[in-house]
This record gives sequence, C-alpha cells and structure tokens, in this order.
Amino acid sequence: MATSKVTYTTDLRCESEHIQSGTIIITDAPTDNHGKGAAFSPTDLCATSLAQCMLTTIAILGKDKGITIDGSYAEVQKNMNPKPRKIAEVICDLQIKGDFSPEQKSFIEETALNCPVALSLSADLKKTISFKYDN
Repeated sequence: MATSKVTYTTDLRCESEHIQSGTIIITDAPTDNHGKGAAFSPTDLCATSLAQCMLTTIAILGKDKGITIDGSYAEVQKNMNPKPRKIAEVICDLQIKGDFSPEQKSFIEETALNCPVALSLSADLKKTISFKYDN
C-alpha cells in the first residue's frame, strides 16, 4: 500500500496526503528557484526530516532506558549547492531538555547520528550536528 499521494496542483506547488491519516502537507518551490516560498520546499522537508527522525528515534529507543526528551527541539538550516542543484549541507542544532548522565548523553548522540534518515542520506551530504543540553 502507498504511503502517500502527491499531486502537483499549480504554480510550483504540490499537495501530499498521508494515506493512513489523511494529513496534508503542502510544498512550494523556494523563492531562489522561481517559487513563492509560501510553504516548506521539498528540500526543506528533507532537511527537516533529519531532525524529526533524530528526535523521534531518541524518544523511541530512550523510552526503555528511562530517557525522556519532552520539549526538546532542533533548529535546522539547509545550504544548497547551485550546480547541480542539491542540498550541500544540513545543519541541525539539537536542544535536548533534561538532566542526563555522560552515558545517557552518549546514547542520545549515537542514536541521533544513526537514525534511519541519517543512514539513508548520501554520504556526500554534509551533516553538521550539534547537541546542547538544557536541564
């Protein structure tokens, strides 16, 4: 069964429906590539998915270790390569909420760096990841 249905609507915009939930995501071409920048671009979603996967994987695998990261967040920056047009670098600054031991911090960082999206992205893509802990 398909995960999503993606429809090109008009004016460099797509609407993607998550089949299971019916949730809709709209993408718009960025202003530096003939778009309006009125929504996430497809490459924005790719970069954002890395941070989402890192946080989600930490939460899933951390649960069995008593690690909770509620309120944690990531700030994501995407840098593009002009020719060929592709993502050159994703910068993720993860702000992890909670009081963690050195061993727990090591687990959190190793888990994030080995999440499914991180492992799926090309080795050519520079991934600059930082972790800041806030008790």
